[in-house]
Amino acid sequence: MKNLKFKRNGLILVMILSLVAFFSCDSDDDNNLEGQPPVINSVSTAVGNEQTDVGFANNMYVIRGLGFASTQKVFFNEVDTYFNATLVTDKVIIVQIDEDTPYIDTTNELKVVTANGTATYPFIVAPPAPRLKSFNPVNAADGETITIYGSFFIDPVVTVGGVEVEVLNLSINEFQIVLPSGSDREYISVETISGNSVSQYAIGTAIYDDIWYDGWDIESWNNQEYITNGDAAQGLTYFKKDMTGWDNIQGNWSWNDQLEGYSGIRFSVRADEPGKLKFVFNGNWDDATAPNFDVTTEWVQQEFTWEELQNATFVQNISFQEYTGNGGVYHFDNFGYVLEE
Repeated sequence: MKNLKFKRNGLILVMILSLVAFFSCDSDDDNNLEGQPPVINSVSTAVGNEQTDVGFANNMYVIRGLGFASTQKVFFNEVDTYFNATLVTDKVIIVQIDEDTPYIDTTNELKVVTANGTATYPFIVAPPAPRLKSFNPVNAADGETITIYGSFFIDPVVTVGGVEVEVLNLSINEFQIVLPSGSDREYISVETISGNSVSQYAIGTAIYDDIWYDGWDIESWNNQEYITNGDAAQGLTYFKKDMTGWDNIQGNWSWNDQLEGYSGIRFSVRADEPGKLKFVFNGNWDDATAPNFDVTTEWVQQEFTWEELQNATFVQNISFQEYTGNGGVYHFDNFGYVLEE
């Protein structure tokens, strides 16, 4: 099993600490007088050390100049931006641009406020990189229209399996496309001036994406509730169940042995309070062999390979058991297959 989550880039952290150490050792005595107002000379990327006048949200930058030792505030486009005092010397400030920094109809200015004065510098903040959260329906056929959900969709270039498609009904948080020929089992890519985002799952791989496919279902006696409130992990609708300790939610029995090209199965889960579930796959309730996993309050896409599921060659049943013994409210969404890499 593997949990897909964002991780810190250790290499970047080491590089930043090295920069701080370097500039801390650099003598300031010949270049700065105590009490002198700050001066900004340049801004460069923390990665690559390339001088720039354009920055991107969620990226780190090195502000170079003089008089920064008493820095009190750093502003990008009038947004009070958090900075770590340990990443400040008299000549350098290392700071990350906040995601909520405005990038339209704004000042296009960097400002550093110190105990001895204020320095400004012309600087443009570009929008954050796009985030492709989900699309729906996942099992759409060539020529059908799908809706893509996410954020920061600004003049996007969209491709499906490398084929560029026209963007329809564009807004900052969603748009539509018509699937080109050969879309099945292909990924969607959204690229803007600020970066690129690729769908976590491929077209045509869904078991549940607002509706159930191919006979899969969860019967109403499970007392689950389907919710459409904008909080789905994928698409618009998910389901939840208030489970007592060791309670379960059981799917219908069906059959699929056409697993060629798939490496395993996926689903997304969260809980109102941190919990744990046992994945009961194909009727395997055995504690010794059925996998269990922690559930957080955020949607996490879980993936299990066929090998982790007793070398499964077919899918017959998907169920879950509450595994803390204390119960909790669990939310489920985005069931499907994982493509082989």
